[in-house]
Amino acid sequence: MYQKILAAMDTSTVGDRVFATALNLAKLNNSHLKLLHVLSPEEEDSPISFGVVSREFNKELIAKYRQKWEDFEKQCLEMLQSRVNEATTADVSTEFIQAEGVPGKQICKIAEEWGAELIVMGRRGHSVFSELVIGSVSSYVIHRAKCSVLVVQD
Repeated sequence: MYQKILAAMDTSTVGDRVFATALNLAKLNNSHLKLLHVLSPEEEDSPISFGVVSREFNKELIAKYRQKWEDFEKQCLEMLQSRVNEATTADVSTEFIQAEGVPGKQICKIAEEWGAELIVMGRRGHSVFSELVIGSVSSYVIHRAKCSVLVVQD
């Protein structure tokens, strides 16, 4: 049914469920699977969330932040590689990509460029008020993707 499945995931537990769901669908449909992680300050484990704000130019602070960001990026790449290895062991043709940017926009862009027929992604379960104020990645993708979208609940 779906020949190309894009699994958009993060480092949270819902990311684990997104991967498991996408892998099962790929096995059932003999699909090609592409794993996507978008590096973004919005992500729960992102180092930007440590919240240090300074009016002064502080080289030490910038160096610490840069190191935290590089560690985060490496951790996410390792997560993707581990999941590719698991999918390959399950005989599912799999590749991965890590991109920086606004998650919803990147997911839609990469899905369209790759020709995905299905996007599997998670939903964190923010309150209705929070989604109205700050928006929702899943809502953005559902309304703008040019293919089907399966949202895995948190």
